[in-house]
Amino acid sequence: MKQYQIISDGSCDLPEELVEETGIDVIPFYVSFDDKTYQKEIQEIGIRDFYQKMVDFPGVYPKSSMPSVTDFMDAFVKYAKENVPVICICITTKFSGSMQSAVNARDMTLEKYPRAQITVINSTINTVLQGLYVLEAVKMQAAGVSYEKTIERLEAIKSTGRIFFTVGNMEYLKHGGRIGQLTALAGSVLGIRPIITLKEGEIFSSGISRSRKKSMQKSLDLLLDYIKASKEPVDHFSITIGFGYDYEEALGFRELAVEQLKKLDDTFTEEKLPIRQIGATISVHTGPYPIGFAIVKKWDM
Repeated sequence: MKQYQIISDGSCDLPEELVEETGIDVIPFYVSFDDKTYQKEIQEIGIRDFYQKMVDFPGVYPKSSMPSVTDFMDAFVKYAKENVPVICICITTKFSGSMQSAVNARDMTLEKYPRAQITVINSTINTVLQGLYVLEAVKMQAAGVSYEKTIERLEAIKSTGRIFFTVGNMEYLKHGGRIGQLTALAGSVLGIRPIITLKEGEIFSSGISRSRKKSMQKSLDLLLDYIKASKEPVDHFSITIGFGYDYEEALGFRELAVEQLKKLDDTFTEEKLPIRQIGATISVHTGPYPIGFAIVKKWDM
C-alpha cells in the first residue's frame, strides 16, 4: 500500500506517460471553443488537437473551466476508502478556483470519512512549473520521505518557483483579461512581444521586444540572472522548457539555453533540460506560441 497518494489538477501539464510512470492522479480541466461544449483536456481532446484548432481558427478564443467538486471528490473518496493519505497540488488561486473545488471536495469527503488525511496545497504556480513542483513531491515519495515532511518541504520550496516566458502576440492575453486593452493595442500596432515573469501566483511584465528571437533571449537572460542571484549551483534547481505549438522551435531554444547554462555549470546537458508542452489551461490565455522556462528549487537542496 502507498504511503500517500499525490494528486494534481490538470494545470501541471505533465506528459501522459510520465503521469502513468509516477502514479500521479491528475484531475483534468475542461476546455471549450464554443462556450457550450466543454471537453476534458487530454481525456476528451488532445493537446495537439487543441493547439491545431487555435492555429487554424485564430479569431476563436477558447475558454477553460476548472475541475468540479465531484471530480476531486471521486479521487479523494477512492483513497479515503483505502486509508491512503492524499496530497493534492492545485494551480495558483490567483488564476483559478480549482483549489476551492478541491477544498470543498476534501471537506465533503471528511464528513463521510472523518479519519481520512487530505492536504490541499495552493502551489502558487501553474503549467510546466507546477509539473516540476509535483515531480519534487514524487521524488520525496520515492525517497521514503514522510507525509508530513513532504508537505513541509513542498511549502518551503514553492516560493522559489519562477516562469520566464514570451508569447506570439498579446491578443490572447488581452482577451483573457491578463493585460489592458491599451497595452494590447500598442502591441498589435508596433509588433512588440512581451516578456513575462510568473512568481508567487502572479504575472509581471519583464519587458518587451520587437522580435521573437530577442524576446526568447530575454527570457533566457531572466533565467540566468535568477540562478546567479540565488548564489546556488545550477544543479540545485529543476528546470524545464515549456512550449506551445512549435516543438522544433523549442528544440532550437534548448540548444541555445544549454550552451549558455554550461557557462554556469560545465556539466549541464540537454538531459537536464526537458521540454514539456504547455496545456490548454494556460494556453487559452497565451495563445498557441508561448515559450519559456520554468525553474524551482529541488526539495533536498
